[in-house]
Formats: sequence, structure tokens, C-alpha cells
Amino acid sequence: MNSRWNYRDLYYQALRIRMVEEEIIKIYSSDKVQSPVHLSIGQEAVAVGLCAVLTEQDMLFSTYRSHAFYLAKGGDLKQMMAELFGRLDGCCSGKGGSMHLSFPQVGFMGTSAVVASGIPNAVGAAFAEKMLGRGNLTLAVFGDGATEEGVYHESLNFASLHRLPIIFICENNQFAVHSRQHERQSYSLRKHVEAYAIETHHISQGFDFCEVASAFSDICNDFKESPRPIFIEVDTCRYMEHVGTGEDFYGGYRSAAEQAEWKRQDPLIKDEALKAELAPQIAIEINESIAFAEASPLPSYADVLKHVL
Repeated sequence: MNSRWNYRDLYYQALRIRMVEEEIIKIYSSDKVQSPVHLSIGQEAVAVGLCAVLTEQDMLFSTYRSHAFYLAKGGDLKQMMAELFGRLDGCCSGKGGSMHLSFPQVGFMGTSAVVASGIPNAVGAAFAEKMLGRGNLTLAVFGDGATEEGVYHESLNFASLHRLPIIFICENNQFAVHSRQHERQSYSLRKHVEAYAIETHHISQGFDFCEVASAFSDICNDFKESPRPIFIEVDTCRYMEHVGTGEDFYGGYRSAAEQAEWKRQDPLIKDEALKAELAPQIAIEINESIAFAEASPLPSYADVLKHVL
């Protein structure tokens, strides 16, 4: 455990994310949630560790597996739940659902269901930051599967050419839906990035929010001295199926044994005493968010046409 970070605080944030998603699993069959969900269970420490270092002014662009980053960055839980319920008081007025969360008030700039589409948006934001002479950091978060998209390579090239103030974060859980990484990629992620003259780092202990925060803090301190594109690969593990609320061992492409070592090191599983202490308080907040969502009105026909250009 790294003493530079408050273990209890980061544990609370990670547990809060997991419990929110476990509640989503419980209610999903009721059809209250009006969109598909891509759960972050198993990957919470990445979001919590990274966001512990960021300020509200720093901009974060995430993927459709976004619940963890939305909450870790400071997004409002009640508005998130209302958004999942398709209600007017949702963070996107009920129009976006789980895959299109945003909360720019705290620098959570948005997500998209299109793989890799957040990366060029983040690069554009970083370009604007440089042109305006501001010192805010832009983060582009994506999975290993996104590195196979053409726009990813275009974005790396542009960021390097213009020496943009951006950090690329690859959450590498080894799978794109059901396909293993070695079946999809002939290249090494970091070696390939280095071909664009971009500095790379690797955080192997993606289950440890304190370790992620410590490593990322060191990188950010150096980044502030010399803003430039940086790429970080973070090893992580997705416990649930690619999309939906179940496990996917029935699919035959991976087994429970593969997750056993990761779960053995997972603080949210290991530290049962702290979980028992903190869970009741979190449960109250989750129940309040569900009550808020259920009390929120459904959009009217007029509401559907608002914010549409």
C-alpha cells in the first residue's frame, strides 16, 4: 500500500462504484434501466487512481464503459441514475443513457458508443488548450480494442506532431468483446506508440488504486514541467461480460480460473472489514439515487427535440 494516498478514501470511492453497478445488475431485469450497460466491475481501481490526481479543470474523455470514470471524476450519482432510467433529470436529460454520460461541470467531457471516437475529441480539446495557452491536462481513456481503429493512429500522430498536452490511457483488459488481444494484434501496444515518438509507461497493478494514483501522480508531475503527449498502459480485468449484467464464462472464451489471481489481489474483495463498515453508508446514497430517478419525469415530445441542432 502506498502511504502517499489515503487508502480509506480511495477504497470508499472504488466500493461506491462497485456497489452502484451491483445495484444496476439487481434492477436491470425490471426494465427500469433504459439502455444497454457496460459494467466496470473489476476495473474500478483504474478510474479511482487516475481521478485522484486530476482537478475539476482537467478534462477526461472516456469510453462507453464509463460509470467508474463518471463517478470517480465527480459526476452526480442521482443524475447518472436518472440518465440510466431515461428520465428528464438525467445528466443528459435522459437522451444518452449509460453509453453517453457526461458531466462537464467537473471535467467529465463525455462518452460515446463508437469505439475509439472519444480519442480524437480529446486530441481536439488538448489542441484548444495549447492554442489558448492554458495549463489543463486532457485525458483520453480507451480500451485495448480501440488501438485497432484508424482514428487512434491518426490521433497519436497529430498529438505528437503538435506536442499536445494530452495523456492517453489504455485500459488493457486483454479482450475486445470475446476476442483475446493476441488474436487481434500483431503489435506491442507500447512499442507501437513509441513509433510516433510518444513516451510510454506501464502500470501493471491496475487492481490497486493507491498504486495507480502514485504512478500516475509521478507521471503528471513530470508532465506539468514539460507538457507533451504521454501514453500509459494500465493492466486491468473485466469481471463481467462485455455488455450486460451477467458473467460470460459460458461463452467458452475465458474461464473463472483466469480471474482468480486478479480477484485474490482485489482490495474490494480482500478487505472485508472495511467493506462492512462503509457499505451501509453507500447503500443509503444508492437508494436515494434510485428514488430520485424514479421520481424524475419522463421526457415529453417537446423535450425530445431540445438540444438537437
